[in-house]
Amino acid sequence: MVGAVVVLAAIGMPARGQTQTPPQPPTEVAIALVLAVDASGSVDNRRFELQKQGYAAAFRNPQVLSSIRSLVTGSIAVTMMQWTGPRLHVQAVDWTLIKDLDSANAFAGAIEAAPRQLFGGGTSISGAIDYSRLLLAQSSFNAARRVIDISGDGANNSGRSVTQARDEAVHDGVGINGLPIVAIEPDLDHYYYDNVIGGPGAFMIPAANYDTFADAILKKLITEIAGIAQDQARSIAIDAIRPAASQTGPTLRTSSANAAKGR
Repeated sequence: MVGAVVVLAAIGMPARGQTQTPPQPPTEVAIALVLAVDASGSVDNRRFELQKQGYAAAFRNPQVLSSIRSLVTGSIAVTMMQWTGPRLHVQAVDWTLIKDLDSANAFAGAIEAAPRQLFGGGTSISGAIDYSRLLLAQSSFNAARRVIDISGDGANNSGRSVTQARDEAVHDGVGINGLPIVAIEPDLDHYYYDNVIGGPGAFMIPAANYDTFADAILKKLITEIAGIAQDQARSIAIDAIRPAASQTGPTLRTSSANAAKGR
């Protein structure tokens, strides 16, 4: 009998008198959010650190935690990845359940501690979208909304069509919001609006430069987590992030065209 028990254990079968623990159902969250951070060649180490510090500060902000607590589940799942070329991506911070002050601070600390692992290779926003979709598919969370949050300072110049990647993600039920940093390409916000963001209520908040990134990401996360409807988003008064001389409209813009086309 002893030998039989050993064999049963070895093949993963319960021994007599024992019961298997049923698999745990996936954790329910209001949002599964991928933070896709640009690590391409145009992003030097200082700029990269400013991105990291901006995200870390946002998750330590009481307004973000308040937004999370206001959700039906009172929680979100978040991961962070770095991206450059079509096949150059890395998950820098694992999926984390954020539901209280401790978990929010822990995630902020993990962002700060995560080293930069990519240093160039092109700017493939399409590759970032594709990899983010893979991360969402592999997540152990059951999310009411799945969102990719892309920040970057350049247009797609490598890999497949960014609009094709966007449309496939939206067709799969994934929303894409953007945070273009317009210091190098002044019209990047228009590019993101036309080619990157997609899905019902999709929006973007541009940052004038890396020094204003922290302010932009804070506003963006609060809006993202709250899941503000498209018509409500248009009426939000947000302080200008870009210099007044370069303002061409509201800092927060929703993608009504993309939503109308089902993109």
